[in-house]
Amino acid sequence: MAATLEAPVVRSGRTRRRRRAVVATTVLAIVVFCQFVLTMMVGDHFVPPVDVMLSAVHLGDDPMTDFIVRDLRLPTAATALGVGLALGIAGVVFQKLLGNPLASPDFVGVSSGASAFAVAAIVISNAGAAVVSASALSGALLTALIIYLLAWRDGISGYRFVLIGIGVSQFMLSIVGYIVSRGDLYEAREAMTWIVGTVGQAGTGELRTLLGALVLIIPVALVLERPLRMLELGDDTAKALGSRVELNRVAMIALSVVLVGFATAVAGPIMFVALIAGPIAQRITGPGGGILAAGLVGAAIVLGADLVAQHLLPTSLPTGVITGIIGAPYLIWLLATVNREGRGG
Repeated sequence: MAATLEAPVVRSGRTRRRRRAVVATTVLAIVVFCQFVLTMMVGDHFVPPVDVMLSAVHLGDDPMTDFIVRDLRLPTAATALGVGLALGIAGVVFQKLLGNPLASPDFVGVSSGASAFAVAAIVISNAGAAVVSASALSGALLTALIIYLLAWRDGISGYRFVLIGIGVSQFMLSIVGYIVSRGDLYEAREAMTWIVGTVGQAGTGELRTLLGALVLIIPVALVLERPLRMLELGDDTAKALGSRVELNRVAMIALSVVLVGFATAVAGPIMFVALIAGPIAQRITGPGGGILAAGLVGAAIVLGADLVAQHLLPTSLPTGVITGIIGAPYLIWLLATVNREGRGG
């Protein structure tokens, strides 16, 4: 009798969680859309929202508005949207997969590897934007492979993966510092600007590549969300439920690394977005929230940070400066919390 009464209660709770997640994700999507439009509205010349939307879909009839929206502001807005989505999804997958709130691509070496290869292309080869982007993507993939091989001991432990990743990250950052110190003043300044990270530096080719990758990868990430939830229960439980544990883990790590690689290739290593997007999304959507919500939170953070960096300060700053100001206090709080509760291993 008790079991009979319990089943409807469980179903009702599950329905409420799912409804909350759907509503919260929808609200996040609306917020991100409004920020996206606002990014194209503000600047030296204000453009009304209706004119922005008409121009963006090629229905406008004012050449000046079309130039401002399509040529000047739309690339920046699209870059911020794409980079935020990529980093948000990659960050939450890393954290869920490795069971560690510190398991962010920012700290386990992936972003640092991308930076090292990109800076080498800038300073040593004096490469153009396309080569720098390709170098960043290659660096992210190679660094992730190195960390995975070093962390492998009959499987992957989240604690070991994070520790080895932090060590590799410091090694890559040392390489970045050495390369920058050996370059001339112009190349060093260009490299340092790239390292901070900003969404206003992407070329058309790199932006199209990022958006095309997101169109292909996000559906795959949504398909892999169910195996990801199984892996959160532990390897033994996931195997008992029929999950191909190591294959799914490798696929999800590869997916996250590719997202980080493309995002870094376009905008540089914009720090802390991947770290904080997932936990914020979890707070908003509740336990029923998914990786799409984390991606939307990441997009909201990057779009908001770029608006602040470009329009609310006396001097324009790179986007990464603002995300650093937001993320650093969270990291300090997270480290204190993890240490106090004994989590993270």
